[in-house]
Amino acid sequence: MNGRKQEAEDTAREILEAAIDPLEVIARDLNPAMKFVGEKFEKGEYFLTDLMLAGEAMKTASEVLTRRIIQEGKQNLITTKARRVVIGAVSGDIHDIGKNIVAVLLEVNGFDTYDLGKDVDSMKFIEKATETQANIVALSALMTTTKPSQKEVIDLLNDMALRGKYKVIVGGAATSEEWAEEIRADGWAETAEQAVRLAQKLIAEE
Repeated sequence: MNGRKQEAEDTAREILEAAIDPLEVIARDLNPAMKFVGEKFEKGEYFLTDLMLAGEAMKTASEVLTRRIIQEGKQNLITTKARRVVIGAVSGDIHDIGKNIVAVLLEVNGFDTYDLGKDVDSMKFIEKATETQANIVALSALMTTTKPSQKEVIDLLNDMALRGKYKVIVGGAATSEEWAEEIRADGWAETAEQAVRLAQKLIAEE
């Protein structure tokens, strides 16, 4: 909760040495701690820097813990978590600050989040969603000129007969609720907080 990345990593290693179940630690301790940070951020009590540092600390600790799970041949988080999101800024769009905030908030709220970065080729979203068995594909577009790339991802899913497997949500300064309806996305969010609530709603409906 204090964003101390090195201490988080060291503590995770101590947990493994103590033979404590890594999955239990993630579910019982890490996720609630990050949820606390997210709530503080949403209330304006924590700043974006605090949120990002906490996210980095959690990511580092989680990597240490899940590495042991894989080594021991246990189920990893890809197969045990039912809240998986593939997110990225669409092809042609190099703006990712807003997308980064959404990705961290999703992680804060217990989603297994796969951030593909910026200027992501449309097919890469589909490949990653297939690989991770994602529930949701989240597409960000800041510029009007890159909005068509959001539609392209949905069109590809339709062409490949995969549309029914994933909920597709869109966002970014160039987008609107009307745009989401036009391209037949499953939802639109104006802010990072709304994106998380939308993702939670779609998962609950499943």
